Amino acid sequence: MVQRREPTARQMRLGLELRRLREAAGLTAVQAAALLGANRVQMSHIESGLVGVSEERVRRLASHYACMDAEFVDALVAMATDRTRGWWEEYRGLLPTSFLDLSELNHHASFRRDVAILYVPGLLQTEEYARAVFSSRVPALTGDELELRVRHRMAGQRITIPYELVIHESALRIRVGDRAASRAQLTKLLDVSEADNVTVRVVPFDLDGFARASSTMTYVGGPVTKLDTVVRDVPHGSAFIDSEAQLSAFRTRFRKVEEVSLDPKRSRDFINRLAREL
Repeated sequence: MVQRREPTARQMRLGLELRRLREAAGLTAVQAAALLGANRVQMSHIESGLVGVSEERVRRLASHYACMDAEFVDALVAMATDRTRGWWEEYRGLLPTSFLDLSELNHHASFRRDVAILYVPGLLQTEEYARAVFSSRVPALTGDELELRVRHRMAGQRITIPYELVIHESALRIRVGDRAASRAQLTKLLDVSEADNVTVRVVPFDLDGFARASSTMTYVGGPVTKLDTVVRDVPHGSAFIDSEAQLSAFRTRFRKVEEVSLDPKRSRDFINRLAREL
């Protein structure tokens, strides 16, 4: 087995799920390795995403772990056997790995939900808005680094899955760039919100109850619920959250924010009014 130098978040997630199944079955890494005719180090590499694992081995392990969830096992097999070389791979070695991991996550997503407090999500940013966001980075990016990030962001804006956005008024009003850029960004939000698979809801300043669940988040649906992922911004990139308890909590938090937001029509009217004011 060829060892990977830097496994992707998707490869590490597969290994993590296999480890969770093993631990739930009460088996040690040594015992699991014996089932594959491998050793403890090789099993550790599989569970860390450092080496690949075949469909036959995934199914054998799932059987020995007494995992009866056929859909979940099929999803793990798909992760193990996927050989997709997506558009984001051209940026490997040029951008931080977290950028590529999020692009891959979006590519395989079944749905996506965002809560935005201070910025319009990258999935919906205009080129000018994205450039202004990246220009504010400290330490400052070089001209080439800036343009590379903007190009990558624009390339990843294909929304073919159900997408729900709850965005706070503050994110709509903050001028990341100049007045013209802000107006163009609001116009893009209005245009995108007309798509059948896109729902945009606004939380105005004067609505009650938002503080109960106010935090930025990206919730990405997997092929099965167990493989959902929450992405949170951290100082040095993005954190991927995938424990069942945390996923359940974030699903609840999203619905709480949704409950205190305007409906889609009133949200479009609200954004349209802000755009006319600029």
